[in-house]
Amino acid sequence: MKGDEKVASPAPGASWTRPEAYIGALAVKRSYRHAREDQPRSQPAATRPSLSTLPFAVVLAALAILAVAIMIVAFPGNQPVAKPAQPSPHEQGVAPRGWLQEAQKQFHK
Repeated sequence: MKGDEKVASPAPGASWTRPEAYIGALAVKRSYRHAREDQPRSQPAATRPSLSTLPFAVVLAALAILAVAIMIVAFPGNQPVAKPAQPSPHEQGVAPRGWLQEAQKQFHK
Protein backbone atom coordinates (compact mmCIF):
# COMPACT_ATOMS: atom_id res chain seq x y z
CA MET A 1 0.00 0.00 0.00
CA LYS A 2 2.76 2.43 -0.88
CA GLY A 3 0.45 4.33 -3.25
CA ASP A 4 -1.95 5.26 -0.46
CA GLU A 5 0.86 6.94 1.45
CA LYS A 6 1.62 9.29 -1.45
CA VAL A 7 -1.96 10.39 -2.00
CA ALA A 8 -3.21 12.96 0.46
CA SER A 9 -6.75 14.17 0.81
CA PRO A 10 -7.30 17.89 0.26
CA ALA A 11 -7.47 20.17 3.23
CA PRO A 12 -11.05 20.62 4.42
CA GLY A 13 -11.17 24.38 3.81
CA ALA A 14 -9.18 24.48 0.53
CA SER A 15 -11.86 23.36 -1.90
CA TRP A 16 -12.12 25.14 -5.27
CA THR A 17 -15.84 24.53 -5.44
CA ARG A 18 -16.58 27.45 -3.17
CA PRO A 19 -17.23 30.77 -4.97
CA GLU A 20 -15.09 32.71 -2.50
CA ALA A 21 -11.97 30.72 -3.36
CA TYR A 22 -12.56 31.14 -7.10
CA ILE A 23 -13.17 34.90 -6.87
CA GLY A 24 -10.11 35.28 -4.64
CA ALA A 25 -7.95 33.52 -7.26
CA LEU A 26 -9.30 35.83 -9.98
CA ALA A 27 -8.45 38.88 -7.87
CA VAL A 28 -4.87 37.66 -7.33
CA LYS A 29 -4.52 37.04 -11.08
CA ARG A 30 -5.86 40.53 -11.91
CA SER A 31 -3.56 42.24 -9.43
CA TYR A 32 -0.58 40.35 -10.91
CA ARG A 33 -1.49 41.58 -14.41
CA HIS A 34 -1.87 45.17 -13.21
CA ALA A 35 1.52 45.02 -11.49
CA ARG A 36 3.16 43.93 -14.77
CA GLU A 37 1.53 46.67 -16.92
CA ASP A 38 3.99 49.34 -15.79
CA GLN A 39 7.01 47.42 -17.11
CA PRO A 40 8.29 48.39 -20.56
CA ARG A 41 7.51 46.00 -23.38
CA SER A 42 10.27 43.83 -24.77
CA GLN A 43 8.72 43.88 -28.25
CA PRO A 44 8.05 46.88 -30.47
CA ALA A 45 4.49 48.12 -30.34
CA ALA A 46 4.24 48.49 -34.13
CA THR A 47 5.07 45.68 -36.52
CA ARG A 48 7.83 46.20 -39.03
CA PRO A 49 6.68 45.92 -42.66
CA SER A 50 10.02 44.40 -43.63
CA LEU A 51 9.30 41.44 -41.36
CA SER A 52 5.60 40.87 -41.93
CA THR A 53 4.08 42.51 -44.99
CA LEU A 54 7.02 42.78 -47.36
CA PRO A 55 7.83 39.05 -47.68
CA PHE A 56 4.15 38.29 -48.23
CA ALA A 57 3.92 40.94 -50.96
CA VAL A 58 7.09 39.64 -52.66
CA VAL A 59 5.79 36.06 -52.74
CA LEU A 60 2.41 37.26 -54.00
CA ALA A 61 4.04 39.29 -56.79
CA ALA A 62 6.26 36.33 -57.79
CA LEU A 63 3.23 34.06 -58.02
CA ALA A 64 1.37 36.64 -60.10
CA ILE A 65 4.29 36.96 -62.52
CA LEU A 66 4.55 33.18 -62.77
CA ALA A 67 0.81 32.87 -63.46
CA VAL A 68 0.95 35.49 -66.24
CA ALA A 69 3.99 33.79 -67.80
CA ILE A 70 2.22 30.42 -67.83
CA MET A 71 -0.85 31.99 -69.45
CA ILE A 72 1.27 33.58 -72.19
CA VAL A 73 3.15 30.36 -72.94
CA ALA A 74 0.00 28.24 -72.92
CA PHE A 75 -2.07 30.56 -75.14
CA PRO A 76 -3.35 28.54 -78.14
CA GLY A 77 -2.24 31.16 -80.68
CA ASN A 78 1.41 30.45 -79.89
CA GLN A 79 1.14 26.71 -80.54
CA PRO A 80 1.89 25.24 -83.98
CA VAL A 81 -1.13 24.10 -85.95
CA ALA A 82 -1.38 20.32 -86.16
CA LYS A 83 -1.88 18.88 -89.63
CA PRO A 84 -5.07 16.86 -90.02
CA ALA A 85 -4.44 13.12 -90.23
CA GLN A 86 -4.90 11.70 -93.70
CA PRO A 87 -7.20 8.71 -93.79
CA SER A 88 -5.55 5.51 -94.96
CA PRO A 89 -6.93 3.98 -98.16
CA HIS A 90 -9.39 1.12 -97.68
CA GLU A 91 -7.90 -2.25 -98.55
CA GLN A 92 -9.91 -5.35 -99.25
CA GLY A 93 -8.51 -8.26 -97.21
CA VAL A 94 -8.41 -11.86 -98.39
CA ALA A 95 -8.34 -14.83 -96.01
CA PRO A 96 -7.76 -18.47 -97.01
CA ARG A 97 -10.61 -20.94 -96.63
CA GLY A 98 -10.96 -22.46 -93.16
CA TRP A 99 -9.02 -19.76 -91.31
CA LEU A 100 -11.86 -19.25 -88.84
CA GLN A 101 -12.01 -22.94 -87.92
CA GLU A 102 -8.23 -23.02 -87.42
CA ALA A 103 -8.37 -19.99 -85.16
CA GLN A 104 -11.19 -21.55 -83.09
CA LYS A 105 -9.18 -24.72 -82.66
CA GLN A 106 -6.21 -22.72 -81.35
CA PHE A 107 -8.35 -20.82 -78.85
CA HIS A 108 -10.02 -23.95 -77.49
CA LYS A 109 -6.77 -25.79 -76.79
